[in-house]
Amino acid sequence: MFRLILLLIITVLYLILTLPVLLVLWIIGKKNPELRDRIAQIMIRWIFKVLLSAAGVKVTVIGEEKIPKDTAVLYIGNHRSIFDILITYIRTPRSTGYMAKKELGNIPLFSLWARYINCFFFNRDNLKEGMKMILYGTAILKDGKSVFIFPEGTRNKNDSDLPLLPFHEGSFKMASKSGCPIIPTTLCNTINIWEKNFPWVQSTHVVLEYGDPIYVSKLSPEHNKKIGIYIQRIMEEMIKKNQKLL
Repeated sequence: MFRLILLLIITVLYLILTLPVLLVLWIIGKKNPELRDRIAQIMIRWIFKVLLSAAGVKVTVIGEEKIPKDTAVLYIGNHRSIFDILITYIRTPRSTGYMAKKELGNIPLFSLWARYINCFFFNRDNLKEGMKMILYGTAILKDGKSVFIFPEGTRNKNDSDLPLLPFHEGSFKMASKSGCPIIPTTLCNTINIWEKNFPWVQSTHVVLEYGDPIYVSKLSPEHNKKIGIYIQRIMEEMIKKNQKLL
């Protein structure tokens, strides 16, 4: 319980103490949105690192060198915990926006910080909003910013990391429309940080792996037709291999 209370205190203090910073960022954004976003990115990465340290999360990272540094990418990740976002965000080499459920956009202050780092909140059950997500994500990618999505559509609450939930094929249209590479990104054991032990937060070893970049234009017609299934199989093999490291 101590870790959970500590995390809550850190989060609340951060949101309260940075209220003046939000005002400054809003003013900066009127003339220089890119500078505002860079400052917000630095600050969010810092607080995420603090929270992960307080939670006792230890991360083994594999394949980070595979992420292209000269172009935006579409990260495709499996989703087991709210900590998935913290763990992956602090390691992205360039500005990266996340696609998140609409409910998170209703949290005061948090939603403002999230929007400053290019996050997009949408109703997963609304087809029109799903199309907006694809268009918004494509625009971000073409602007040189990366995008991170969880194509399972919701947190996987199974007892183990495998099997993954079916991927939503529409999520991959951002890559085909923008021409950016897809980076399969797998996380193992994140559910044991908090969700599986709720309300306790436990010190946990997590394995984060980045797969080889995948270009939609270079896929065979068979794989191109069902990109989601193709990438899901790749990620399941990555997770299966990494479970041995825990």
